Amino acid sequence: MNASKILQQLMQQAGGSQKSSGVDVKGMLGGLSKQLGGKASDDNSSGGSSGGFDMKSLLGGGAMGMLVGSKRGRKLGGKALKYGAIAGVGVLAWKAWQSAQANKNSGSESQDASEGERVEALEGEYQERRSLELLQAMIMAARADGHIDEQEQAMITEQIDALGADDEMHRWVEQQLNAPLDAKALAREADSHQAAREMYLISVAVIDEQNPMERAWLDQLASALDLSQEMTAELEHQAQQAD
Repeated sequence: MNASKILQQLMQQAGGSQKSSGVDVKGMLGGLSKQLGGKASDDNSSGGSSGGFDMKSLLGGGAMGMLVGSKRGRKLGGKALKYGAIAGVGVLAWKAWQSAQANKNSGSESQDASEGERVEALEGEYQERRSLELLQAMIMAARADGHIDEQEQAMITEQIDALGADDEMHRWVEQQLNAPLDAKALAREADSHQAAREMYLISVAVIDEQNPMERAWLDQLASALDLSQEMTAELEHQAQQAD
């Protein structure tokens, strides 16, 4: 399975989307709509499209846009998806820990080895495991409002395959798109405190906190990961600041 390769490319896509201001949006949408086999809508106020995909999903580009934008009801001029939090998930989760430590007046803001390493610093099997944890968290968060149908699941899988997913990774993604939403089961996959913070942060990046179902999922996940209110507030702050 090549989860680390897929996650790294998704993070790169997320980072690239932050530089999209000033580009020819309509031209990009036209090209992407041909790729997706549909027609992008020119109606910026509705955010709709004839293929069931809104403009925000296309603006993200490829798998990144499909996963966090598809049929999310997000308008182009509305609440921005937190791509920056996905692009720098490990560093931002670390910063949240540092801020929490500083607020406690502990006098120590250096990363404690017992807290675990950032995903960007991991290698080999450790990086692969963390990547799977974060991809699983992203997929569950994207499904939290129940708006990903079978057609969209197929499109997401195709986009992940386009990033170079091997057969095992392909099967895993399909399983995650149909698995029960279980915050406790997801939390058990966290291999460290740092991993727990990253899983929560990447979930924050995907969901819309104003949606009651998605907010409820975040609260369930925070409880399952045993994150304090202070830590979740700091992680959400980091996610907002990233963009």
